[in-house]
Amino acid sequence: MSGRWLPNAISIARIAMVAPVVWSILAGEHETAFILIFVAAVSDALDGYLAKKFGWSTRAGALLDPLADKVFMAGSFVAAVWVGLIPLWVTVVVISRDVIIVAGALVYHWRVGEFRPQPSVLSKVNTFMQMLLVLAVVAQHYLKLPRGWLPALVAAVTITTLTSGADYFIRWGRRMAQATRRNTA
Repeated sequence: MSGRWLPNAISIARIAMVAPVVWSILAGEHETAFILIFVAAVSDALDGYLAKKFGWSTRAGALLDPLADKVFMAGSFVAAVWVGLIPLWVTVVVISRDVIIVAGALVYHWRVGEFRPQPSVLSKVNTFMQMLLVLAVVAQHYLKLPRGWLPALVAAVTITTLTSGADYFIRWGRRMAQATRRNTA
């Protein structure tokens, strides 16, 4: 029996976790939010590991995993902003990057053809940093940790978000330009 379906099921479960995470953050249930965000972070690593290790990568999974990340992070950041855990401007940067990436993917698909997501190492670092920030601000409230180190984490998320967004824009812009040149030649 193949487990080819398992990474996709994990991504779908991460999407299903968005509502409980948002609710727990909004309700001030920091322990629940912390546990759910931690589980989501582990599941993000696990689905990718399983897909690569056992060759269970699928076209659906290539779309589901980044979608799950984007939906999960958008929901988490918006809820965290709503209750004052994360500055609004950071959330705007994070969500804007994702909107631009999705819009770029759609343009690529319409103008060139099939879009196959290929997350870069920088993008994976960015997702990790975003998860870490949400986990950290919830943990800070749950565990009553000092806030002194949060500005450095906010800065790291901002830097990785902006650089990974620029990286996507440059890489996929080049691919689209090359494909357009091939199609007109």
